[in-house]
Amino acid sequence: MVKIQHGLALLTLLPFLISPLFQATSSVSAAQQNLSVDLRLLETTDLHVSLANYNYYQSKEDNKVGLVKTATLIRQARKEASNSLLFDNGDNLQGNPLGDYIGKVKGLKTGAVHPVYRAFNFLKYDAITLGNHEFNYGLDFLNTALKGAKMPVVNANVYKASQNKAYFKPYTILKRKVTDSSGKKRTLRIGVIGFVPPQIMEWDKTNLEGKVEARSIVESAKKYIPAMKKSGADIIIALAHTGISAEPYTPWMEDAAYYLTFVPGIDAIFAGHSHRIFPGPLYKDLPNVDLNSGTINGKPVVMAGSFGNTLGIIDLKLEKKQGKWKILTGKGFTRQIADDMGNSLVETDEALLKIIKPEHTATIKYVNSPVGETSTPIHSYFSLVQDDPSVQLLNMAQTDYLTKKLREPSYTKYAGIPVLSAAAPFKAGGRGGPSYYTDIPAGTLAIRNIADLYLYPNSLQAVLVNGGQLKEWLEMSAGQFRKIDPSSRQEQLLIDPNFRSYNFDVIDGIKYQIDVTRPAKYDAVEKLINPNTSRIINLTYKGKPVTPNQKFIVAANSYRASSTTFPGVSKGEVILKAPYETRQILTDFIKENKRINPSADKNWAISPVRGFAITFFESSPEAQKYAKLTKNITYAGPSSGGFARYLINLENGE
Repeated sequence: MVKIQHGLALLTLLPFLISPLFQATSSVSAAQQNLSVDLRLLETTDLHVSLANYNYYQSKEDNKVGLVKTATLIRQARKEASNSLLFDNGDNLQGNPLGDYIGKVKGLKTGAVHPVYRAFNFLKYDAITLGNHEFNYGLDFLNTALKGAKMPVVNANVYKASQNKAYFKPYTILKRKVTDSSGKKRTLRIGVIGFVPPQIMEWDKTNLEGKVEARSIVESAKKYIPAMKKSGADIIIALAHTGISAEPYTPWMEDAAYYLTFVPGIDAIFAGHSHRIFPGPLYKDLPNVDLNSGTINGKPVVMAGSFGNTLGIIDLKLEKKQGKWKILTGKGFTRQIADDMGNSLVETDEALLKIIKPEHTATIKYVNSPVGETSTPIHSYFSLVQDDPSVQLLNMAQTDYLTKKLREPSYTKYAGIPVLSAAAPFKAGGRGGPSYYTDIPAGTLAIRNIADLYLYPNSLQAVLVNGGQLKEWLEMSAGQFRKIDPSSRQEQLLIDPNFRSYNFDVIDGIKYQIDVTRPAKYDAVEKLINPNTSRIINLTYKGKPVTPNQKFIVAANSYRASSTTFPGVSKGEVILKAPYETRQILTDFIKENKRINPSADKNWAISPVRGFAITFFESSPEAQKYAKLTKNITYAGPSSGGFARYLINLENGE
């Protein structure tokens, strides 16, 4: 009886004994739940000074571009999240006439704030990195401009020349108060690191040689990530101004974002440079890519297009366990400012437009200054498939300048060597979209037209090559064409979409044909893939075959002439470096001639393709008006992404 009473007493007390334990356990569980945090990360990239929704080349509003449009998406995305940070991934200071107006005409006085950074300050960016085009105006200009940025500017793979010391701040650790799921404030230490393609040393050799050196993106990440962790970073975000490619890894690769996903400690990656969108169908075949979650090898990755057309978003869910923050889930996605047809999806941020309006207005006035006239239209719609007036005009100006320059006494040893000129189409659609073409009507030529014809602040250089090197130069350019099967009755795409148009050099002063029924000798990244093939045929100078040892002097831009990898060019000798930008040479040529006729001289063509081949390429829908004036190009209807399809008859080799 006593035992039963004792048992009953114990049962009576049990709830009171268990209750504190239950409450403690519940408290721990609740605390763990309360420490979960939703964090939204936002990215702009490759703005190229597209602050306003405006096309300076055509003097009209353009709602497919502009940070004033992206800003509306930024504000919307911020409202949806309790915790958010905003980053820019580089290439923001150069790329349109506004950038040139500040960089080359008005200048940037000490203490003045560049309109790009004024906009970034206004929108309260948390950190930014540098793109390759930030170096186009030289280090002095860049350093002056950066003083106006109120947010950290990070880059981890550019070093002071001959020193093991970073030129910029490699990384920053942002301390941010974030709100957890219970509404409580927590402190999160967010590490941010930046990278730029090491190829800047080739692309901007004139500005950078002897001053800085660039190192491998991935190897630099491996160096600094442990230091960031040691400094207390809870999570690490990479602002990687580099594209996404699963090509076999090399330390100096240009597009290294894919391989950054393998670096331990990096939690999220913002990519850029390629002007493309990730997640997107272009990357569906890459290994370990999940387009639904926007992840590569399990890590969230986003690339947000270009010119402000896209906002990149990464949503993270974090939880603190055993004193350390862990990422439970990560999702990457993008939002557009316009649909595929160019219809605006968001309002303009008028407050931001007001902030940058003084320079915007001054740029419009500047670009409309007349320099001469053209007797015929100048367009680049077909510049990848036939000799083209936009490239022809540039080659005419370069040839004229170099010919006169070589008459000076200091160049007499080169007397009698033929002068040629190499130029490539810059605005040829592709990753720039269906409106990314030059289209200048006959009549007045203004500064904006010069900027439209030549986008970059390169200077002119002259390269001495032999006939064999000249042919390799052209073989590399011919790699932009896909191999065409004459026996196939299926439609065949003529242009390789992975080949960048600015590597399709057209060389004037000689004549040649390209045989697209043969395989390419070089691929899009200058790699020798078919050493025994030859697409360049009937290569002649003044009606006679070019011989391997024959000498030529070729005018080219500094980007091409300084290349150590571009076939043919890399084996040549730079014998002249002009003190003027190519755009200035083009301007002077037009002013001197007053009225020009840039009609293409058809010195190159695709050789005739006999058989059943039906070939097509993509260009702007606006090209229809010019297709009607050709014998071999026919409009074939709309294509994806706002482009149009055009059939090209190669049977006659025109």
